[in-house]
Amino acid sequence: MEVVILPTQAAIASAAADCIEALVGTTPTAVLGLATGSSPLELYNELAERFRAGRVKFAQARAFMLDEYVGLSASHPERYRNVIEREVGARLDFAPGAIQGPNGLADDLPAACRAYEQAIKDAGGVDLQILGIGSDGHIAFNEPGSSLASRTRIKTLTPQTIADNARFFGGDPAQVPRHVLTQGLGTIMEAHHLVLMALGRGKAEAVHHMVEGGVSAMWPASILQFHPHATVLLDDAAAARLQLAPYYRHAYAGKPAWQGL
Repeated sequence: MEVVILPTQAAIASAAADCIEALVGTTPTAVLGLATGSSPLELYNELAERFRAGRVKFAQARAFMLDEYVGLSASHPERYRNVIEREVGARLDFAPGAIQGPNGLADDLPAACRAYEQAIKDAGGVDLQILGIGSDGHIAFNEPGSSLASRTRIKTLTPQTIADNARFFGGDPAQVPRHVLTQGLGTIMEAHHLVLMALGRGKAEAVHHMVEGGVSAMWPASILQFHPHATVLLDDAAAARLQLAPYYRHAYAGKPAWQGL
């Protein structure tokens, strides 16, 4: 796991965009993993700017979403498929149908989960997966207690996650769906490169357990310690609890430019 502490959200978005630009530049048919929530929004803005400038193209690429609410109407603005279409699909040149997500409106949800796993497998797996982290250490919607080997499945949200996500639903926790479909930790860990972004003091405790704590289902993101190529991009506030923060800064400052992230 490489921990990179950067001064601003813009710097974090730029670093993540550099990874994606380099990937699709050498592999135009790359498969990306897309996350929702607040953390990736500046990244998507940066990619849109680079696309408009002709620096990056996604016409041959594919993408898979991490998760989706169960039962949220197809027209709801906070349905994750609509969020990704608004933030990514409508602003970049992905081909029609190239961005896929789990079907939270399926009649048979377990079958929809199995089909989604197969679709990722048929695409050759995810080359680069964008991630955020919840204040309780969840990634995607793998809440505390999730199996470290889990696959795409239905999950019940914790009260903490419902409270955290209420900001997207007019501040009303009662409007947040209680169930989601999410890629499992085992699914996420099969991506070739994981790029996790975390911003703000509210993520500092979770980041501390993810990076420097023991690997435990109580802090699901800690599974990233076992990944061969995980990049963690943090601002100063999110890194506030890290004991080894001075070393992470020292290591990144001395890193050869050719090595990339």
